[in-house]
Amino acid sequence: MASRLLHRLRHALAGDGPGEAAAGPEAEQFPESSELEDDDAEGLSSRLSGTLSFTSAEEDEEDEEEDEEVGPDPLLPGDGASGEDAERSPQPDAQRGSQLLARQLQDFWKKSRNTLVPQRLLFEVTSATVVKDPPSKYVLYTLAVMGPGPPDRQPAQISRRYSDFERLHRNLQRQFRGPMAAISFPRKRLRRNFTAETIARRSRAFEQFLGHLQAVPELRHALDLQDFFVLPELRRAQSLTCTGLYREALALWANAWQLQAQLGIPSGPDRPLLTLAGLAVCHQELEDPGEARACCERALHLLGDKSLHTLLAPFLEAHVRLSWRLGLDKRQSEARLHALQEAGLTPTPPPSLKELLIKEILD
Repeated sequence: MASRLLHRLRHALAGDGPGEAAAGPEAEQFPESSELEDDDAEGLSSRLSGTLSFTSAEEDEEDEEEDEEVGPDPLLPGDGASGEDAERSPQPDAQRGSQLLARQLQDFWKKSRNTLVPQRLLFEVTSATVVKDPPSKYVLYTLAVMGPGPPDRQPAQISRRYSDFERLHRNLQRQFRGPMAAISFPRKRLRRNFTAETIARRSRAFEQFLGHLQAVPELRHALDLQDFFVLPELRRAQSLTCTGLYREALALWANAWQLQAQLGIPSGPDRPLLTLAGLAVCHQELEDPGEARACCERALHLLGDKSLHTLLAPFLEAHVRLSWRLGLDKRQSEARLHALQEAGLTPTPPPSLKELLIKEILD
């Protein structure tokens, strides 16, 4: 389904009429593949112009394999130097084209959600940045993740490099040989990993790769796929919260919460609760007690009657304190917290959400 949509959008971007791109036996027979065919190399960058933005560095003519370098693996783009590939950067209307394609994909998702074929999430590589962090040099792909929700909601985003996709592919192949046999993956190259054409080809392949994984229930529910989407965001949000950068951390916690909601199943038993704890702490530190209290209420609803959970008492304590500050009813949470203390299930006073969040090890 994702490949047929990509095929139609190719025709649309190449100048075909909307009727020709949306219908016809050729579009229906387009082969399902996670990697673009070699014959598509010619003119690929021009066909994708306006839907993908590049920040390129100077092209390395020596034999070099991407992601074989030793060094840190940052999540955010670094500074990329301009060079040969910078001349092939998209025109100033690239951002508008990218937004247009995002709207087209979201419209397609709305139309297909009632069909027999599950179309849970759609993916678009919105930017690809060459990052130089000596001795490392790699391409960082930023993907918009679109799924259920109001049409005006901004898509969640993740930034991953080739080695992250390759690790996911390798782990899933090891666990799910049967379902993964039909899903291909873009090959490594020894040279020219940083050209606009290679980056564009891999961008389309990564979109299709994730789309195919989402279409197979056995793969969609795999913990490795959940970790791929959520775990780097949670780790970075936790680090920023521990260092007091609450505004930056809040954006990452919110993005991680949106990703977990779109994935449809919990990415680990406690990760939604940890995400809500991070949101509550950041909102509280940024003097927004109403939002912090709402996060506590959502967490208490998820916890239900789990009286032994280590996060229950901290969420109850935060809810009581925030309710008192806002002049709202706190009696139910207060009574429940008192009962836990009477039963010896939590110390008096209980640890704060921030204390538990700092001590939590995300693996």
